[in-house]
Amino acid sequence: MGQTLTEKILDDHLVDGELVPGEEIGIEIDQALTQDTTGTLVWLQFEALDLEEAQTELAAQYCDHQTYQFDFKNTDDHRFLRSAAGKYGAYFSRPGNGICHQVHKEHFAKPGKTMLGSDSHTPTPGGLGELAIGAGGLDLAVAMGGGAYYIEMPEIVNVRLEGELPSWATAKDVILELLRRLTVKGGVGKVLEFSGPGVESLTVPERTTITNMGTELGATTSIFPTDEETKDYLERLGRGEDYVEIGPDEDAEYADQITVDLSDLEPLIATPSMPDNIVPVREVAGEDVEQVIIGSCTNGAYEDILPSAKMLEGREIDPTTEMIVAPGSKQASEMLAREGWASEMMAAGVNFSESTCGACIGIGHVPASDSVSLRTFNRNFEGRSGLEDDKVYLCSPEVATAAAIAGEIVDPRDLADELGMDDPGFELPEEYYGADTDIIEPENAVDDELIKGPNIGEVPLKDPMDERLEGSALLKMDDNITTDHIIPATQDILMYRSNVPKLSEFTLSRVDETFADRALEADGGFLVAGENYGQGSSREHAALCPMYLGVEGVLAQSFARIHKANLFNFGLLPLEIDEETYEKIEQGDDIEIVEDVAGAVRSGAEEFTVRVNDEWEATATLDASDREREILADGGKLPHTKMKYADAGSDGTPADD
Repeated sequence: MGQTLTEKILDDHLVDGELVPGEEIGIEIDQALTQDTTGTLVWLQFEALDLEEAQTELAAQYCDHQTYQFDFKNTDDHRFLRSAAGKYGAYFSRPGNGICHQVHKEHFAKPGKTMLGSDSHTPTPGGLGELAIGAGGLDLAVAMGGGAYYIEMPEIVNVRLEGELPSWATAKDVILELLRRLTVKGGVGKVLEFSGPGVESLTVPERTTITNMGTELGATTSIFPTDEETKDYLERLGRGEDYVEIGPDEDAEYADQITVDLSDLEPLIATPSMPDNIVPVREVAGEDVEQVIIGSCTNGAYEDILPSAKMLEGREIDPTTEMIVAPGSKQASEMLAREGWASEMMAAGVNFSESTCGACIGIGHVPASDSVSLRTFNRNFEGRSGLEDDKVYLCSPEVATAAAIAGEIVDPRDLADELGMDDPGFELPEEYYGADTDIIEPENAVDDELIKGPNIGEVPLKDPMDERLEGSALLKMDDNITTDHIIPATQDILMYRSNVPKLSEFTLSRVDETFADRALEADGGFLVAGENYGQGSSREHAALCPMYLGVEGVLAQSFARIHKANLFNFGLLPLEIDEETYEKIEQGDDIEIVEDVAGAVRSGAEEFTVRVNDEWEATATLDASDREREILADGGKLPHTKMKYADAGSDGTPADD
C-alpha cells in the first residue's frame, strides 16, 4: 500500500512509534518558529533546561504581535528575545518586519521539511509542502533542544479539489466552505491533505491562505503537494534551489475524502462570532459597515492586497467607512509602495498600518461600539477585536474592499455590475524583492548573553501530582471556550506574558472577573467545560496561569488538541466527562477524584471516579499515552524533562524525550 504525502514526511522524520492513527509518534523537527507573545516563555524554558544551542536545522524568532511597544515591558521582551536568539543561535526578525508566518514563508519554509511553531497558525507553509504543526512553547523548547516532538498520529483526510474558481471567488472562500461543512471541530485529530486537478489552478499564496485557516477547523495541520506552481513561486522568491517534488503515492489510502468543486463556489462570509458561521455574502448584503481591515497572516501578502488596490484605483471609499491595510510583511509594504499601489490606496482613503498581528488580537483598530467590522483575518471570536460585544465578519479582500466602497456588505459581483468593475484576479509579481535588514542572522547576532528587564520572571514549576485531588468546581463554562477567553491577548494584558504572577490575575476574566481571586483563595479546584475546550491560539499561558492559581484539573466534554497537550505540559489533569455529568455538575460543587490519582495515572488507568458533594459519582476518562502520563505525574513537562536530562548525564540528550 502506498503512502500519503503526510505519511511520507512523517516516515522520513520518525524517531519513535508507528504511523497508526491514534498511536503516539515522535518525530524529528527541522525548523522552529516562535513569536513575541509566546517566545519569551520558550526561551526561558530553554534556559531552564540548561540547553546551550538550538539543535534544529533552523530556528527563527519573530516580533510581530506587540510591535507598537506601548510600554517598556513590550520593548524589554523584544530586547530579551533578540538576546536569546543571539545566545542560542536563532534568526531574529525585528519588530515591524512582519508577521511570522508570512516572513517565514518568504524566507525559510521548504517542501518536505517538518516545522514546529509556538503559534496555532504555524501550518501556513503547508501550502508549499512543509509539514508544519502548532504546539505549546514547552514542546517547542524541547524540540529545539534536540528532543522529539510527540503527537498522536492523526487521521489523514483527502480534500480533493476539482474545477477552477469562478470570477470573484477566492481561496478564502475555499476554506470558508470547508468551515461551513465541517465546523470548528471538524478537523480535530486530522491532517487535511489536498489533491486533485483543482490544486494546479491555485498559486502557492492561495494555498497558504487555505492551510493557514485549516487551524480554525481544529486540524493538526494542512498540506498541499508540490508542483510547477510551487517551483515557480520559490523561483520568484529567489529560492528555486529549495524546491523538492513531493506528493502522495497513487495507491495511497485516506481515512476519508471530501470533494470541493471550486467552480461551484461563490463569495462567502463568516458572520459573528465564530469562523464557522458561514453564509453567502448576498444573505447579509445591506448591513452597514463602519470598518474594513485587510491584512493578517491569512490575507496580508502583496498578492492579497493587490486585488484591493486594483478595485480602488480611481475610486474612493464610502465616507461612513474606515479602511485599514496592515500588510503581512515589510516586504509586501515595500513592494506596494515602490509600484505605486500604496499611494493609489491612500488616495482612495485607505490608512496603512505597520506589518503586525495587531488588530487581529485586539491591539489597535478596535471597532466602534455597536458597529460592524469586516476583516480578512482568520478568527472572529467574541471580544478578540478588543471590544467585548463586537460584530466582526471574516471575508476575502475582494469582499472587504467592496464593502469599503459601498459602505455596506455587498457581493462584489453585484458591485461590479453596478460600477462596471472587472474581477481583479490573483496575480503574482515577476519577482519578490525588498531589503532584509530586519532579519538578523545567527552569525551576525548582536548579543551573546540574555538581557532580562524587570518584567521578565522565572517559569513556575508544579510539584509532582498528589495521591488525592479535590476541590470545588471553580468555574463552569459552555462549549467552545477559547484560549482568548482563558488568557486574553489585548495590549493591556499581553505585556505581562513574561510575568506569570501578574498575567494570572487576568485568567478567565472574560468569563468571570472574580475567577483569579477565587481560585487563589480556594487553593485548589477544577474547571468544568463543555465541548472543544481551549480552541484557538497555542498560548501555553492558558494552561500555565490556571496551574499557577492552583487549578488541579479540567473536566470537559472534549478538548482542543494543542490546549490538551499544554495541560499535560503543566501538570493539569484533563478528564473527559459525558454530557449528563456536565449538565449535573454545578459551579461551587465539591469535587473529589476518588482514586490514588498519581498512582492511577502512572499505571495506565483510563477511568476515574468523580465524586460530587459526597452525594453522587460519575466516571471520567483520561486519554493519554504512557509518556504523557509520566509527564503529568511528574508535575509537567519541564520538571519531567529536567529529570530526564539529569538521568541522561552529560550527553545533552533527554533519556526518553
